[in-house]
Amino acid sequence: MENNGRPRNSARKRAAKGPNQRLRQRTAILIILILLIGFGAAITRLAYLTLIQGNALQEDAVDQQLKDTTISAKRGTIYDANGKVLAESASVWQVVMAPAYLKDDKQRKAVAQGLSEILELDYDNVYEKTQQNSYYVVVKRKIETEARDKILKFIDTLQKDYDCGNAVELLDDYKRYYPQDDLASCVIGFTGSDDQGLEGVEYKYDEYLAGTPGRIITAKNATGTDMPFQYEQNVDAENGNNIYLTIDETVQSICEKYMKQGIVDNNVLNRGVCIAMDVNTGAILAMVTVDGYNLNDPYTLPKEQQKKIDALPKDKQSAAESEALSAMWRNKAITDTYMPGSVFKMCTASMALEEGKVNDSSTFVCGGSFVVSDKTIHCHALQGHGTQNFVQAICNSCNPAFIQIGQLVGMNKFCQYYQGFGFADKTGIDLPGEAEDSFWKEGTMTDVDLAVASFGQNFSITPIQMVTACSAVANGGYVLQPYVVSKITDSDGNVIKNVEKNIKRQVISKETSDKMNEILAYNTATAGSTAGYVAGYKVAGKTGTSEKIGSKVQSVFSEDYIASFCGYAPADDPQIAMLIFFDTPSGGAYYGSQVSAPVFINIMTEVLPYLEVKTEYTDSELEYVDVSAGDYVGLSVSEAESAAQNDGFTTTVKGEGDKVISQIPSVSSKIPTGGNIVLYTDDNSKSETVTVPNLIGYSASEVNSVASEYGLNISFAGAASSDVISSAQDIAEGTSVSPGTVITVTFSSASTFND
Repeated sequence: MENNGRPRNSARKRAAKGPNQRLRQRTAILIILILLIGFGAAITRLAYLTLIQGNALQEDAVDQQLKDTTISAKRGTIYDANGKVLAESASVWQVVMAPAYLKDDKQRKAVAQGLSEILELDYDNVYEKTQQNSYYVVVKRKIETEARDKILKFIDTLQKDYDCGNAVELLDDYKRYYPQDDLASCVIGFTGSDDQGLEGVEYKYDEYLAGTPGRIITAKNATGTDMPFQYEQNVDAENGNNIYLTIDETVQSICEKYMKQGIVDNNVLNRGVCIAMDVNTGAILAMVTVDGYNLNDPYTLPKEQQKKIDALPKDKQSAAESEALSAMWRNKAITDTYMPGSVFKMCTASMALEEGKVNDSSTFVCGGSFVVSDKTIHCHALQGHGTQNFVQAICNSCNPAFIQIGQLVGMNKFCQYYQGFGFADKTGIDLPGEAEDSFWKEGTMTDVDLAVASFGQNFSITPIQMVTACSAVANGGYVLQPYVVSKITDSDGNVIKNVEKNIKRQVISKETSDKMNEILAYNTATAGSTAGYVAGYKVAGKTGTSEKIGSKVQSVFSEDYIASFCGYAPADDPQIAMLIFFDTPSGGAYYGSQVSAPVFINIMTEVLPYLEVKTEYTDSELEYVDVSAGDYVGLSVSEAESAAQNDGFTTTVKGEGDKVISQIPSVSSKIPTGGNIVLYTDDNSKSETVTVPNLIGYSASEVNSVASEYGLNISFAGAASSDVISSAQDIAEGTSVSPGTVITVTFSSASTFND
């Protein structure tokens, strides 16, 4: 029985253990699975956070623990070609506040009241900032010295009266200044509120000028509040690089002076452009778009223009103001296109010479018009020029002759040379906003198109393209890359970039170039002031008068015009090329010979001596040559009179004194030989004035006679020949001036307009 009972007990035990064992096994497997899944998910998540999101999480952690504030870098200085400052960043300051130091509302109100009054800010906005739990809040940037001094006194007051002087602090900042205000505004450009370049060189070279901002790294505590200033780490800013322009401040000033006068004299409605280029390098010596704008105040429009905008409906004023500002900032010399007119004839003539299609003995007949494909095209000389040779055709600026010259060149070659002179591509000048030309697409040019294109009509180019092509005509045929920046230096003066002369191609031979220099110089010498004649210099040049198609500006004439002149000097050794054009002259004339040539003469008369270009006067020119007035101040009256007469001048003595205390013209002033020096011997005599008379419309001798009656001196500009009349005076009629004052009078041909 006992033996039989054992198996039964063992079976019962095995039966009892079986389900429990399986349950435990299942539980163990389940736990293992849970652990595997749980740890696998955790490991997977950890790997994702570490490998994929690690960098981002680290940055977020740093952001939670640190505050990074930018410190302005000092922007680089812009200099002219001779090292004169044209743009610089001067020291100003920014006001920052640490509201965490303010213990109660009394301190907050005191800080808000003082800062809002000194900085002319809204009190409520400043008070709101005082309630922030921070050690670094910017209140205002770019404050000047006067405001800084007031802030320093205010900090002392806060310390003495409220025990919270450490709540306000001044940090260094910079502000952009332009010492010459509007000089070369279209080239230099200006910066925005954050010192970023917005126009001109400031924009184009922003990456060089801007520098590298510094940083103030401030730690935050556990509650997220900025730690006090002693826990800061400063990373110094790196100053920007300096830029040297090719622009010569003196040449630029001369160009701007006479261009502004030209705008007034000719009632120009749509601004004017002047570009002076070194023909041998492509460097731009001057670039003028008048009227310019004040670089220190670039968002203020001229009063008359602003008045017109203010008269518009309110909903249209904002758009009108934006459009007006964009137009004011636009550098017309590179962003606008125009039909070049007759100045382009120098290129057409060069093509024909280079291809051997013409020579000195080639003749062309002009009957006042020319028919091409049943289209009659007129000459400016309605009576016609008759039979003329190649040189005469250029001097006469005869359209029918140039139609025939264009036909000799042929359509394909004409288009090839058009591209060769650089008109089909942007010049690549280092300024923003350069426009493209507008020419006939390949295969679409007709015989009529070729005819009008030969004298510069019905296609559009930029002024910078025209003066670049003119330089190629002058310099041996080399098309150069124009540029306005010559070099870039770091803050220590080390040169980091030099701009070198860049020859793109040679479009015509030196022989052709030399021949064109000879012809264009002959044109100027024979046509006189209407072709840009400058006494003492061999000048080559060509006038232009082109109609405007689709003009939005209406002048007093039946059509709107662009009056231009393009020339260079000296013709036998070209150094400087210059393009001048006035968009929509609406005064008494619109021809380039009447409007632009006198301005070219006035500019070159001053610029060429400044550039030390040697003079070569003819005998007839010597009669009108200006000489420098001597220094007669401090001498007795008799000594001064004797010295002035020995220098070739007449004298007029004013006052009752025994010694000369001042003189007009002043020492070294330029006046003609035989001019009058007024010697003042007491203070009372210096108050005397005369009223400038009208000096326009007279011959040279008549101008001299009228000026002599008023005790004034005349400086002659333009041609010195018997067939000229005065066309402009630099001091307006009716102006009160001292006796002896020098007035520059420009003379133009009385009858010939070779446009």
